[in-house]
Amino acid sequence: MQNGYKRLKYACYTTNLSMSVISALQPLLFLTFRERYGISYSLLGLLVLVNYCTQLAIDLVFSFYSHKFNIEKTVRLIPVITAVGLFVYALAPVLFPNAVYGGLMLGAVIFAASGGLSEVLISPVIAAIPADNPDREMSKLHSIFAWGVVGVVIVSTVFLTLAGTERWQLLAILWMLVPMAAAFLYHGQKLPAMERPEKSSGALRLALRKDSLLSFFCIFAAGASECSMSQWSSSYLEQALGIPKAFGDIFGVALFSVMLGLGRSLYAKYGKQIGGVLFFGSVGALVCYLTAAFSSVPLIGLLACALTGFCVSMLWPGNLIAATARIPGGGVALFALMAAGGDLGGSVGPQLIGLVADAAMENERLLNWAAGLGLTADQLGMKAGLLVAAVFPLLGVFLCGILWKKLRAGSKSN
Repeated sequence: MQNGYKRLKYACYTTNLSMSVISALQPLLFLTFRERYGISYSLLGLLVLVNYCTQLAIDLVFSFYSHKFNIEKTVRLIPVITAVGLFVYALAPVLFPNAVYGGLMLGAVIFAASGGLSEVLISPVIAAIPADNPDREMSKLHSIFAWGVVGVVIVSTVFLTLAGTERWQLLAILWMLVPMAAAFLYHGQKLPAMERPEKSSGALRLALRKDSLLSFFCIFAAGASECSMSQWSSSYLEQALGIPKAFGDIFGVALFSVMLGLGRSLYAKYGKQIGGVLFFGSVGALVCYLTAAFSSVPLIGLLACALTGFCVSMLWPGNLIAATARIPGGGVALFALMAAGGDLGGSVGPQLIGLVADAAMENERLLNWAAGLGLTADQLGMKAGLLVAAVFPLLGVFLCGILWKKLRAGSKSN
């Protein structure tokens, strides 16, 4: 049975690689957009916010109306939408010469829609494929996303270093090859049956369950903890620590993703006790955020960014595993609800850092205080943003502690 779904699994993996492209490419280009088009930190953060809000909208639609959609056709459409979004994004300066930011936003919204569909549908497809250890298959799927980010960061950084940042549009077009490959792999493949509510009221009852709400807020904290650092680590290393862009991208974003992939790969092979993993991962992420915010030593800041990746590695997929264990039969609606929570966190976290960074850089009292410590305005902004964002792993410590107790109580009763 499993062998019959081999090509479908490869298609799902390649779709997740496409998500790596749209997730990693934007933050790598933040400073390029700032320098070439004069886009502020707040507007750069808004790109991320709109990205995740679009995904959130998709998540909510599928949370309550998944029964209205042809799931098989929608899954096949995901990589096509991704490719179209990347194409519009790449041609934004050509299509919208007087409103480049608007063009970038349009492209981001299009490929964000594919990201939302991917989060809602690809995980339940993998979960529905017969497997000896479904939890580890889920972790493997998410580890592929993390390793994909590593590849995107390294290839993109080398390309921009050799070809120049002015050729970023060509880079975006080249990355269209990944979703196009996924579209090819889906051709002719049948999807396994997936559970979903027959009407909206069933999805609403699922969403209002106490277990569902706890899982929702747990993955909200997870999404914010992961995405805040992943989206801003490159800018933090360059602006706050003075590390050159190429090194900031490779040793910041890529090393973060290496640790993210390592944590997920280790769980896929050896993992158990997901409740404890979620709790201690949140504790570790909190320590890393505080270290990055207060450290002025480049090596320590770099290690804090990288280790954040390891600490948050299982927070998102781990909460999916925990949710399916505590809420069996949730199907597509449950995965959509969880994706909504994660995307809400992923939108709020990075945007908050951008807002705090800009606000700190405009506050004369803070600037004078920072100058006395030998900090530039950019350094102050980045550090202030990360310090405020530490509230998300702190929230995760509290919520995942509650979830861990419930999981242990459930295992004892069984």
